[in-house]
Amino acid sequence: MANTRKDILKFAEEENVKFIRLQFTDLQGIIKNVEIPVDQLDKALDNLMMFDGSSIEGFVRIEESDMYLFPDLDTWIVFPWTPEKGKVARLICDIYEPGKPGQDPTPFEGDPRGILKRVLKEAEKLGFTDFNIGPEPEFFLFKNDEKGEPTTTLNDKGGYFDLAPTDLGENCRRDIVLELEDMGFEIEASHHEVAPGQHEIDFKYADAITACDNIQTFKLVVKTIARKHGLHATFMPKPLFGVNGSGMHCNMSLFKGKENAFYDKKTDSQLSTTAMQFLAGTLEHAKAFTALTNPIVNSYKRLVPGYEAPVYVAWSLRNRSPLVRIPSSRGMSTRIETRSPDPAANPYLAIAAMLAAGLDGVKRKLEAPEPTDRNIYVMEKAEREELGIEDLPADLNEALQHLLNDEVLVNAIGPHAIEHFAEAKEIEWDMFRSQVHPWEREQFLSTY
Repeated sequence: MANTRKDILKFAEEENVKFIRLQFTDLQGIIKNVEIPVDQLDKALDNLMMFDGSSIEGFVRIEESDMYLFPDLDTWIVFPWTPEKGKVARLICDIYEPGKPGQDPTPFEGDPRGILKRVLKEAEKLGFTDFNIGPEPEFFLFKNDEKGEPTTTLNDKGGYFDLAPTDLGENCRRDIVLELEDMGFEIEASHHEVAPGQHEIDFKYADAITACDNIQTFKLVVKTIARKHGLHATFMPKPLFGVNGSGMHCNMSLFKGKENAFYDKKTDSQLSTTAMQFLAGTLEHAKAFTALTNPIVNSYKRLVPGYEAPVYVAWSLRNRSPLVRIPSSRGMSTRIETRSPDPAANPYLAIAAMLAAGLDGVKRKLEAPEPTDRNIYVMEKAEREELGIEDLPADLNEALQHLLNDEVLVNAIGPHAIEHFAEAKEIEWDMFRSQVHPWEREQFLSTY
C-alpha cells in the first residue's frame, strides 16, 4: 500500500525516529545519503532538500551543482538496528535539477534510478505494464583484523548448502535474514554457496524499481550485520583466486496486466514469441551491456571458464554453461535468467541496459538462435565458432568499447551517464593496466 505524507509523519512520531537518511545511488552504484534531523522531514517531503551534485562522481560540474532530492514515500523504512533513543529511517530519492526561473525542477538525466524509469516507460509504450526482477546476489564473509579492518581470512571452510559447524557464517546469515524480514523483505532461500566463505540470500521478485531498491538495501544490511559479527561482507566479484566468484543472476519477466508475456502454453517450449524476441535482443546486446552488469576490472576475473560463471553468448533450456538459462517453471513464473551480472553492478543501470536490450529484440522482432543444451565449457573454440557462439568481453576495456559502439544502449542510458561512466571506467582501466601486480613480481623479479 502506498504511503502518504501523513503516513510518513505519523510513522516517524510513533517509532521515535530522530534522523532520516535521504538515500540515492551514484553512477558507480555506491549508496549516498544526506542525513537530516526529524524536524526537517516536512521540508524533505516538500521536495525542498538540496545537495551539492558536483561532489558526487559522475553527476554535474561545479557550476551546475544544486540538485534536489525527491523522496519516494513507498521506500520509507526504519532501520531495526538503530538505538531506541533515536531511531534512523530511510527514504530513497530521485534526483532532480532546478528548472529555469519560474519552472519546476526536472528529472536529472544522470540519476541511475531515473534512467531505469525512462527505459520502463519505453516498455509501457510497447504495452508492457510490469517488468519483474528476481535477483540472486552472492557475497563473501571475511574476518576483520584487530583494528576492525577487513582481511582475506575466511571464517569458514563450508561448501554448497553446508551447515554449521562447517558453515561458521550461518549465525551471521541468519541475523541478516531476520533483519531483512523486519524491514519487509520476503526471503525465499538462504544458504552457503560453492566457495568457502561465500553466501547467498534470495528474496522475492519485485517490479524493477523496487527490486533495485531492494538490492541496494540488501547490500547495506549485509555489511552492517556482518560488522556486528566481527566480519567484513564484500560484494567484490572475485576476491579470491581459485574459487568461484560472486554473481548476481537476474531472473526477468515482462507482464501485460496480469498475464506473463513470456508464457505461451501452445508452443513446444511454452515460451511466447515475445520471450524469444526478448531473448534474441539480450544475446545481441550482451557484449555491450556487460560493461554495466560487470562494471569493475575485477569482474572479469570471475568471467573465466572453470568456475561456473558464464563466458559464452548462448542460451539453453537446461544447462547452466551459457549466458542465459530458461528455468523450468512456466505459467506466471516463466522467466529469463541472465547469469552474467555481478553484485558490483549499479542495479539501476544494469537492469535498464538488460531491459533496453530485450526490448530492442521485441521492437525489431529478432529471432533467437537455437538453444545450446551441451556443456559449452568442454567445447573447442572451433566448435563454438561453427555454432556461432561468441565470447563475452575478456576485460573491462573490451566491454566498454562494445558499450560505446552500441547505439541502442547508449541512447537508453543517455549521453550524460554514458560519458561520465566511460570516463570513470577508462581511468580505472588505465590505473589497473599500468599497475605492477604482485603476481608479476613473483613470476619475473628473480627470473629476469
